[in-house]
Amino acid sequence: MSVCSDKWIRRMAVEKGMIEPFVDGQIKQNEDGSRVVSYGLSSYGYDLRVSDEFKVFTNVFNTMVDPKAFDEKSFVDMQTDVCIVPPNSFALARSVEYFRIPREVLTICVGKSTYARCGIIVNVTGPRPSRLLSGIGNLRDQLRRPRRKIHAPARDHDPAALKDSTPALRASCRLHVIF
Repeated sequence: MSVCSDKWIRRMAVEKGMIEPFVDGQIKQNEDGSRVVSYGLSSYGYDLRVSDEFKVFTNVFNTMVDPKAFDEKSFVDMQTDVCIVPPNSFALARSVEYFRIPREVLTICVGKSTYARCGIIVNVTGPRPSRLLSGIGNLRDQLRRPRRKIHAPARDHDPAALKDSTPALRASCRLHVIF
């Protein structure tokens, strides 16, 4: 087993549709020059983006957090370009990208250091082989300081529209592909 190169990831994304929408190269700023958290193909990995759909945990009703039976009252559904994660709380999110991972391939997702420096810990359920899935992440604010922002891309998830859009597109985690 070895870590797959960016050349292999590019070939599989273009020829087999392994990543959709696929961004060929690292994007670090918008067309207007404003900085963004990097996303797209990079050396031996792919930085994916958080969608604009979030489930933010709230403890208003003092409900039990049971991983086998989540109480819908525990979460607030949001669709926004910026999600504020309260201190000692978390938000669930999915990726903009969808993945078709070949059966003989294993993926590992890790949080971006950009968010780690802000006290946001990203736990990710990575894409699994032979399924069309988006990455699913838990974005947790570990600090008791002011709230943290998670930036999402434009709401239009059409790949052509994403390529030409000017709103800030933000990344959430890095995907490493092992063959």
